[in-house]
Amino acid sequence: MLKNYLWFIAIFFVLAINAQDYFPKNDGVKTQNTNYTAFTNAKIYVTPTQIIEKGTLLIKDGKVVNSGSSITIPKNTVIVNLNGKSIYPSFIDIYSDFGIEKPQASASRSRSAQYNPSRTGYYWNDHVMPENNAITKFSYNKKEATELLKAGFGVVNTHIHDGIVRGTGALIALNNTKGNEQRIISETSGHYLSFRKSVTSSQYYPGSIMGSIALLKQLYIDADWYAKGNINTKDLSLEALNANKNLTQFFEAGSRANIIRADKIGDAYGIQYVMLGGGDEYERISDIKATNAKIILPLNFPDAYDVEDPFATASLSLEDMRAWNQKPHNPKILADNNIDFAFTTFKLKSVKELKSKITTAIKAGLSKEKALAALTTIPAQILNKNTSIGSLKNGYLANFLITSGDIFDKETTLYENWVQGEKTVFESLNTKNILGIYAFNINNQPYEMVISGKLSKPKTKITTGSHTLGSKINYKDDWVNISFTTIDTTKQEFIRIVAKVDNTNTLTGKSILPNGDTLPFTVKVSDVEGDEDDKKDTNKEANINDTFFAVSYPNKAFGFTKLPEAETLLFKNATVWTGEAEGILKNTDVLIKNGKIAKIGKGLSSGGAKVIDATGKHLTAGIIDEHSHIATASVNEGGQNSSAEVTIEDVIDETDTNIYRNLAGGVTSIQILHGSANPIGGRSAIIKLKWGESADNLIYSNTPKFIKFALGENVKQSNWGSYSRFPQSRMGVEQLYIDYFTRAKAYDDLKKSGKPYKKDIELEVIAEILNKERFISCHSYVQSEINMLMKVAEKFNFNINTFTHILEGYKVADKMAEHGVGGSTFSDWWAYKYEVNDAIPYNASIMHNAGVTVAINSDDAEMSRRLNQEAAKSIKYGNVSDEDAWKFVTLNPAKLLHIDDRVGSIKIGKDADVVLWSHNPLSVYAKAEKTIIEGVTYFDIERNKSMQEAIKLEKNTLINLMLKAKNKGLKTQAIKKKTKELLHCDSIDKEI
Repeated sequence: MLKNYLWFIAIFFVLAINAQDYFPKNDGVKTQNTNYTAFTNAKIYVTPTQIIEKGTLLIKDGKVVNSGSSITIPKNTVIVNLNGKSIYPSFIDIYSDFGIEKPQASASRSRSAQYNPSRTGYYWNDHVMPENNAITKFSYNKKEATELLKAGFGVVNTHIHDGIVRGTGALIALNNTKGNEQRIISETSGHYLSFRKSVTSSQYYPGSIMGSIALLKQLYIDADWYAKGNINTKDLSLEALNANKNLTQFFEAGSRANIIRADKIGDAYGIQYVMLGGGDEYERISDIKATNAKIILPLNFPDAYDVEDPFATASLSLEDMRAWNQKPHNPKILADNNIDFAFTTFKLKSVKELKSKITTAIKAGLSKEKALAALTTIPAQILNKNTSIGSLKNGYLANFLITSGDIFDKETTLYENWVQGEKTVFESLNTKNILGIYAFNINNQPYEMVISGKLSKPKTKITTGSHTLGSKINYKDDWVNISFTTIDTTKQEFIRIVAKVDNTNTLTGKSILPNGDTLPFTVKVSDVEGDEDDKKDTNKEANINDTFFAVSYPNKAFGFTKLPEAETLLFKNATVWTGEAEGILKNTDVLIKNGKIAKIGKGLSSGGAKVIDATGKHLTAGIIDEHSHIATASVNEGGQNSSAEVTIEDVIDETDTNIYRNLAGGVTSIQILHGSANPIGGRSAIIKLKWGESADNLIYSNTPKFIKFALGENVKQSNWGSYSRFPQSRMGVEQLYIDYFTRAKAYDDLKKSGKPYKKDIELEVIAEILNKERFISCHSYVQSEINMLMKVAEKFNFNINTFTHILEGYKVADKMAEHGVGGSTFSDWWAYKYEVNDAIPYNASIMHNAGVTVAINSDDAEMSRRLNQEAAKSIKYGNVSDEDAWKFVTLNPAKLLHIDDRVGSIKIGKDADVVLWSHNPLSVYAKAEKTIIEGVTYFDIERNKSMQEAIKLEKNTLINLMLKAKNKGLKTQAIKKKTKELLHCDSIDKEI
């Protein structure tokens, strides 16, 4: 009686719990199974490093209760004997858009630019949306969930993939049997950012990656100011951003360069981002490690190129060919450097590709332990959910996979995927294993049969002697149906086998001959390891992936496998163009030591120095280009009429081959200028062309501060196809300058007063101009505008530093000299657009003769390689002396950039930035034989020749590997010719 009463109480308790569910259920019986379930005799991966052989996993109420090799199983337990199968934690995709409808592009994006925000009550920029919550737009997609479950996933971390600041994500369990109230593990699983604009808004700013960087910097400043109660108006975006600051911060970088850029933002504002990578982290692995960021890795390794057409192959770069070879090694390299990373299906064409891509990474050296961690424990740690998901420890969610064996083995079958204690079945656990090698005779004819693949879709290969026969197999409910062709190829006849498999991998049944006769058929598997031919093929594929081409710096043609180091160099018997009062010295020696010019004279010696015979050759200071647009990933931020908040230093591209080409032309330093999209452009980067170094290591130490201004047609949008932004006239340009300088002065006065103020990056920079802490290099052509800007500057008590281009400088040379502004110009460009109709090739010499500091610049990646010849043109057009003409591209630009104390001439104590020329440097026959920066030889004409041969050999090797890959049946991609756009003042950045 008492026993029955206790059972009644237990049943009532269960029903009472279900009766109290908050959400009503209209799907039948509500009583839940509260029994234990025990999975016995399994190889259990509790974590990637904690493995139990022949263990038991005990679960109850959707959670792991216990696991071990000898645990006590309660009486009310359903026991599932797995007979040596394996159990793994279900995978976690940490970067998904599962259940989120893709944002639709704004219809107005194709029309005229929008400069103002479309929202009120939110941040001023539409691309900043921290108030967005993925959970409010989430809709469970059972079909998509099933595909993810089939790939091994149990949990996905989803968010809205749109905008620069995207709001919060949601952590979802892929449970097809429960409702959202149980599937949702976390409604705010993290906060998400990127450099990419929202497709739902047509607001133009930011129009470049440097604009996105500047926007994020200002956003964090504004959020801090708002949090301190300094703004009276309500801003829902800033409130949300501040509310989300303690969440994990995910940043969609997408490349190793952007990881480093984003990390600098995080460092500046005390944020450690988790970075979505691009698969190229191995190219600067020490820099990636220095960020301390955890990386989310897409697995979209590139397919081999179809290189059978030699004409198409000729356009394929070594950089792209290496990427195919090297990217599969990226996970291993990250692991070797102790950088935590998680895998994601993001960027895969289909989730079905996941296993093959991970297998590729394993063949390239990644351990299976690390691969499993990248799918389980690491994403759980990143999400701060490492106490509930990612492993099979006691108390964790019962999210696990049941497989026939090694999860990463191509032949392994996934039977079931359990999520929160609920199973999705893909293959019956009772399906018997028929994979292996079978040897049998039919009618005295010997055959060998290999059954491989997955149990759900096996494949056969049947041979007799040296003949491979056509065959098909069907396997269902323990019955095997096999048909194969006879050895007689003159007839289309088949032998059929119908057999049942037992627990000993024995097939028992009958064979049916072409004439209808039947024979008894019994055969047992003789080798469960699989087909030897398949093993050989796998080894071939592994060999392709194991042939790893060493990373160079930068990782492309002409890069260094080891960065060059400074040397002690002694040039003997050179013609030395000092650029100083000493002039040109014949048969003179120059000693370079510790990166500096140590001695100049005759008969010099130095123990341990590398001696270079410079007899008949010319040694000069390195060429300096005052106006360049190479080595940058971004050139114009034209979304606003002032972009003083952006800086080229944020977007230096140290991999640009034009750096190497400029070195081959004797160039050692350049100023990378913002373009001329707006009257007040962005800040400059002054760099040394240290080919192979990281972007930060190119920038001058204690670099002078410069900013780009612009006049003329571009700033008023005459050439941009848009007429909706102020200013639209030259009068408007002048007024804009007056307005910004007035505002900057008021801002600076407030700052100096000691009263509270909100930092404004844009006004901070413009105030530096007023305080003579930052110099202006101004794009200019027409004399009337040149006069205008000098007067505006004088009104605010500062000077313009440089007018660049300035093709009408000859008209106002006297006024320029009086103002103290330099002129950096083209040698002989004219008539290429309306505002240069009055340009003349005597411009440089006229300005020079009037006392203006004159430089010849390039503004062009091709011209910059022959600035020595551009300088020589001023000898013809104006009778400028050889020495003064040479100063136009060395000492004078150094003066204009305020770095002449370091470079621009050969003088004891200056940086050893020198070039050894084969002939007079002003000659069209002159070749730069060695280009040296701070004692390091970054270009050597002999090395260049040997490198060309090495590149040819490496390309041929890679082509052969790609041909092998295609012959093996691996996917290939068509070659698409790529052309790198050469940036100029008026180049428009690609939309981000």
